Order: sequence, then structure tokens, then C-alpha cells
Amino acid sequence: MNPGSAALRQPVEPLAPAGYDTAFFGHPRGLSTLFFTEMWERFSYYGMRALLILFMTAAPAAGGLGFDAATAGAIYGLYTSMVYLTTLPGGWIADRLIGGQRAVLYGGILISAGHFSMAVPSLSTFYLGLFLIVVGTGLLKGNVSVIVGRLYSADDARRDAGYSIFYMGINTGAFVAPLVCGYLGQRVDWHLGFAAAGVGMVLGLVQYVFGLKYLGEASKHPATRGASDESVQRRIAVRWTTAVVVLLAIFGIGAFTGMLPVTATQVADAAGYFLLGLVVAFLGWLFFSGGWTREERKRLYAIAVLFVAAALFWSQFEQAGSTFNLFAERAVEKSIAGYEFPASWLQSMNAIFIIMLAPVFAWIWLTLGRTHKEPSNAVKFGLGLVFVGSGFGVLIAAAILAEGGVMVSPMWLVLTYLLHTCGELSLSPVGMSAMTKLAPVRIGGLIMGFWFLALSAGNYIGGRIAGLYEAWTLPGLFSAVAAFGIGAGLVMFLVARPVTRLEHAQ
Repeated sequence: MNPGSAALRQPVEPLAPAGYDTAFFGHPRGLSTLFFTEMWERFSYYGMRALLILFMTAAPAAGGLGFDAATAGAIYGLYTSMVYLTTLPGGWIADRLIGGQRAVLYGGILISAGHFSMAVPSLSTFYLGLFLIVVGTGLLKGNVSVIVGRLYSADDARRDAGYSIFYMGINTGAFVAPLVCGYLGQRVDWHLGFAAAGVGMVLGLVQYVFGLKYLGEASKHPATRGASDESVQRRIAVRWTTAVVVLLAIFGIGAFTGMLPVTATQVADAAGYFLLGLVVAFLGWLFFSGGWTREERKRLYAIAVLFVAAALFWSQFEQAGSTFNLFAERAVEKSIAGYEFPASWLQSMNAIFIIMLAPVFAWIWLTLGRTHKEPSNAVKFGLGLVFVGSGFGVLIAAAILAEGGVMVSPMWLVLTYLLHTCGELSLSPVGMSAMTKLAPVRIGGLIMGFWFLALSAGNYIGGRIAGLYEAWTLPGLFSAVAAFGIGAGLVMFLVARPVTRLEHAQ
């Protein structure tokens, strides 16, 4: 994996298919294939996520697992962090072994199998399902985003708009999923809700297979074309994969039989140390490996700063499925015109606001760009952090009321989701586009995996914070998170200029 290797420097594929394709609303036809693939994958993910912590904390008499908030938060944080952590090996596998297009296909198959495993009412199939979804998402999530970028040439002005359209696909699936899976899970049967998520992924796979022809050569092949080099890479992959599978098998058998007494919290603690070590090791590899040009190295520094800001953002934003879900279930009045709706339905609010506001934010950035007043990436990240922290600030008053025994209006959460959505639109699509622009082409998939590692770290931290739901007072918890988010945003404003200079290094 030496980035200075001559083999890795070879321009092995064009950045875009031949011709200037405008078949999909002025964008390449392949964007529609990726749009619907990601839409259904997000349907499956957010449908299951809307139920996950509620299912774990529900009483066994109600069909749940009966976990306390600390245990459920640890499992939730571990799962959601590992979902994004595996995008790193998923990007490497695509870059070096099978290409992005096949990685997306195989990942979707594993995700479907994972959701259907969770549809079986058993603790062992529950954990197996989470594991399969983690591995499958690692192959699919980062690589489908890379393929979007490969549909455009390096200087194609449509790239950012293409990612905005792609982001709409993500949120279309995220909007529908809690309504369908949440209703089935909370009103009919938990496991039927998990099964519905699997059906969604199958639909995504079907249209992906039929639409593959529109992707052309975009990420179709691995970055190593030489037969000898590819053979070496495959041997390395087989050795590592075998070692990981053997270790996981030993651990799984030991835990299942009781020979290795571990708790979910202990596993989550170990995963946290591993995650921290991985981030440090990966940054060390990026900064100290040879073979980078002066321009590439400076841009890698900019990527590192954006990574830290993104991890802090996601640690707050991704509490939607944990802390906010528990708050909605236990402290929010869930009734409209006499109809009692499931708490999981409020998970759709973020997606609704994304669909409404994404064109607005795109217009704002485009208008400011025409007058050369568009904020830099670092400033946009700072805005994202201030917005997400302010969302928790809104909930402080609601938490005070809830502590007094009042079932508060759902509008408190609606306003919080509105602020969080503004933060997301300031950071997430901007971040994905920045990674494809700043990353050296030969490790594009790996850097996109690194971007999702920020999501992994953020999800892990967010899950552990959710574990404090029953240990802290809610006003104290929300106040601490709000202060941290707003403070981090102000720091990003202060470092915006030097980070922008690094991004545009020559």
C-alpha cells in the first residue's frame, strides 16, 4: 500500500465515461442508477436504525430485548460506528481488488442478508444481522459515492450539483423508511420492520444490476491493472481476510459458549480504543508515507482538519437515532388530530427538511459563488457545528419541562431537526465533494473511506453519549453537548483561512 509505488501512479481509468452525458436532468445517466441504489440502501439502513434502540430497550413482554439505556447505547454506538469504519477496508478492496462497481453489488447482497437475519426472533440472529450489515455497508457506502465522482471529468462544473442530487436520493430513502419500517416494527412486529428494510435493499440491488451499463468504466476496475501486482494484492487480501475471519470466529464461539465472558459494554470500550488507534495510525500513514507531492501533502493536511470537524459534527447529529429516539418515546406527546403515531416517525423529519432545503442551500452556494462570496469549506463546516450545537440548545427548555413530568410538544424536536438539517447541508455534501477533489486520484476510494471514518468516530461517541441518557439529567446532558458543538464551530471559523490555503496549495 505504498502510495509512492509506480503501479499506483498509473492512470488506469478515465474519470468519466466518454462523451458529455446529460441524460439525467442534465447529468450522466449513470447518476440515476446510483441515486436509486443509494436511496434503497438508505431506506434499509434508516428503517432499521429507527427501530434499533427502541427494540433493544423495549421490555421482553413487548417483544424487545429489555436492555438498559447504557447497554443499548453501547451496542448502538458500536454498530453505527462499525458501519462506517468498514468503508476503509471496503475502499481498499475496491481500489485494489474488485473495483467499485462489484464492491457495491456484493455489499448490497450482504446488507439484504443482514436485515433478513434480524427478521428472525433470536438474539444470535440479531447480532449476526448487525455484523452482516456492517460488512455490506463497508463495501457499498463509500464506493457508491466514489463512483458518483467518477462520472464527471475533473473540471466538470456539474460535480457539486451531481452530489446534491445524489444526496436527495439518500434522503428520499431516509424519509420513507421510518414511516414504513417504524410503523411495521412498533405497531405490528419488530421483526417485520427489520424484514421490510431487507426488502428495500433487494429492490435497490435489482435496479442497480439493470443500470450497470450506464456507469461505463467509472470505478469498474481496480487501480492495479498489472497481472503480477494484482496477484500480490490478492494474496495479501486473502491472508488478511482469513486472519480476520479466524479471529472473529474464535471470539464469537468463545462469547457464545461462555468461555470468553464479555459484555456489550466491554466490547464497545475496546472498539473505542481501536477506533482511536486506527485514526492516529491512518493519519500517521498519510503524513509520513513517501511519494506525495508537496501539493498533495498540503491537501492531506486540509483533509485531516475537515475530518476532525466532521467527527465532532456527527457525534452530535447522529444522536437522532439514539438520544432523540429515546426522548421521543419517553417524553414527547405523539398525537396529531387524535392519532397516536409511533415515536420512530419523527426520524423522518430530518429527511423532509433535507428535501425541502437542499435546493435552497445549493442556490445559496451557487449565487454566492457567482459573486466570489461563497464561504470556504472550513467556514461551512463551522456553520454546520454551530447549527448542530444550537439544536441541542433548543432542547434544554424541553428537557427541563420533561424533568418535571410534562409530555412536551413534538415541535421541540421538529425545530431541533430543522437546525440539524441546516448544519448537515452546510457540511455533508460539501465534505463528500471536497474529499473527491482533494484526495490523490490513486487513493480516491481510500480517502472516501477515511471520510466515512469521521462518521464512524462520530457515531461511536454519539452512542456512548446516548448511554448517559438515564445517568445524567437531561438538561445537563443537552447543555453540555450544545456548548461543545457551538464552541467547536467557533474554532473552525478561526482556522478557516489557513485551511483554505492548504486546500488550494500549488
